[in-house]
Amino acid sequence: MKLIQSLVLASALTFSATTATAAEYMIDTKGMHAFVQFKIQHLGVSWLHGRFNDFSGSFSYDAENPGASKASVVIKTASLDTNHAERDKHLRSDDFFDVDKYPEIRFESTRYDADGADGGTLHGNLTMHGRTKPAAIVITKIGEGTDPWGGYRAGFDGSFELSRSEFGIDKDLGPASEEVGVTLSIEGVRK
Repeated sequence: MKLIQSLVLASALTFSATTATAAEYMIDTKGMHAFVQFKIQHLGVSWLHGRFNDFSGSFSYDAENPGASKASVVIKTASLDTNHAERDKHLRSDDFFDVDKYPEIRFESTRYDADGADGGTLHGNLTMHGRTKPAAIVITKIGEGTDPWGGYRAGFDGSFELSRSEFGIDKDLGPASEEVGVTLSIEGVRK
């Protein structure tokens, strides 16, 4: 009888541990179902928009326990693209991103504060231009479900603002504003 009770208890604990674990997702950059975009005011009269074309990452998510969510993203700074070759060359220079010296931007989450089933704030450390600073990304869940290829996907939008000078990009750059808006549109494929 003790053996049967032990087996039932072990099975229950295994099931609980399995269901409590958040699902792991790879960000779908291969299918271009994810985007990292930014915008900065130009001359105080318009927005200059850009994106990074080369990045990778993963996240974990459990709808039953969203507070256990986490994320990790690596962005290649040389992949910056504002749809203007001369401007992109300048943005890659040591006036801005200095891509030869700082080839990557990294984000590693430290916690997620859910404010309901479909949103919250993802806190973490953002490393850019040789400096690491805390960042808080406001997240909205777009949806999740099976895809036509037999996989399972989840998608989120996130946004935050950063100050260039906090990351050492503080030269007088004329028409470029101090604040930069960042938007992440992320679709992940469950592993």
